[in-house]
Amino acid sequence: MSSVDLTVAIPTYNGAKRLPEVLEQLRSQTDIDSISWEIIVVDNNSTDNTAAVVQAHQANWSKPYPLKYCFEPKQGAAFARHRAFTEARGELIGFLDDDNIPATDWIAAACAFAQKYPKAGAYGSQIHGAYEVTPPENFYRLAPFLAITERGSEPLYYEPSKKLLPPSAGLVVRKQAWLESVPAQLVLTGRTSKSMVTSEDLEMLSYIQVKGWEIWYNPAMQLDHKIPHWRLERDYLIPFFRGIGLSRYVTRMVSVKPWLKPMVFMAYTVNDLRKITLHLLKYNVRVKTDLIAACEMQLFLSSLISPFYLWKNGYLSRNK
Repeated sequence: MSSVDLTVAIPTYNGAKRLPEVLEQLRSQTDIDSISWEIIVVDNNSTDNTAAVVQAHQANWSKPYPLKYCFEPKQGAAFARHRAFTEARGELIGFLDDDNIPATDWIAAACAFAQKYPKAGAYGSQIHGAYEVTPPENFYRLAPFLAITERGSEPLYYEPSKKLLPPSAGLVVRKQAWLESVPAQLVLTGRTSKSMVTSEDLEMLSYIQVKGWEIWYNPAMQLDHKIPHWRLERDYLIPFFRGIGLSRYVTRMVSVKPWLKPMVFMAYTVNDLRKITLHLLKYNVRVKTDLIAACEMQLFLSSLISPFYLWKNGYLSRNK
């Protein structure tokens, strides 16, 4: 049995400027006297002075919970999270991105939920957008894709049939659930400078859910997700939604039995074509000029071609 209740893992790439605020907020956690926990910064092949920033904090770290650092050279969020699981001593692993500012009771709320819901293999936070600039009109339709998760003030069980899962930002995973469920190598490894294909967190959670563990939303775990101005611009959003769409064949098929996959593939293809047609009828030429509609169209189109793109680029042979 592990002697640590919770490991907070912070995967980061070039996060030297963002990390200090996250670490200071973790230094200010309350109601933690009975909780044994640790912090691990997983440096995912950064080229800035991320390591030096962590070392500077370690030198002045007077808290009973340790602040650790490890370097993961394989680029991609899936590799960073896998490294976090192997390094963590906690029975629970809570993930914070380097732009996530947790409430001062986030640790306490995370541990309390695990005790109350022992069948929960993973559970996500209530995430509020901290926008640098005012989002465009109707941005609420896109906000959940940027890990903004505001689904009420009561715990919510993610029913497998609903095909809805929480993001990795502010996500707590029971280590036992990960060990029992998640393959050593996922198909999706995360967005990099060479590829926008993403949703590696949803692939991981899908495996945990298929294994019979429950997935929940825990509104008591609150955090702010800092959204810089450039993440609301077309040059970022269109490739971002293309990456989400291109990954969808993987996340759609994790729970599907092999013999059913051809039929499910056809059903998704028909549904994607239906969405594209309805979207074009609704917006017509505005599908190019309306940013929100353009992002949604990119998502629908990329979802349609996802299986062909992943097969052509060798993704579908990764976990065989």
